[in-house]
Amino acid sequence: MKSIQYDASKRGLEAIFKPWQTIVLDTIHGSSKGLNSRAVTEEVKKKIGENSISRASIINFLEFLRELGVLRGEDETGKGGHRWVYFPAIGKTQYKQFIVETLLTRVTDEFPAEMKTALEQID
Repeated sequence: MKSIQYDASKRGLEAIFKPWQTIVLDTIHGSSKGLNSRAVTEEVKKKIGENSISRASIINFLEFLRELGVLRGEDETGKGGHRWVYFPAIGKTQYKQFIVETLLTRVTDEFPAEMKTALEQID
């Protein structure tokens, strides 16, 4: 299974994703229709610069999100062959909840006694 990484030195979604990755998420969630990797790449490059990120990196990230269940993909046939069209599988609030649950589960699995103590101190 794919996993998420958390950088405690950063805040918000930037603790999980690179800035261009948050643009990818916002682009998919902001669209009323599914988007292929070309459309997503064009939007990212409009926002952060033409030579900022490769389409291959964006495709890899889209596939990572699809495998996590954050996005869903539909195979589309068109000129040039098959391609994925990506849609949100869950909303923004739900993927934030997914991140929290994933991280808490990981920490609880690795440090069960310490997690229990920490949660008791929070209450």
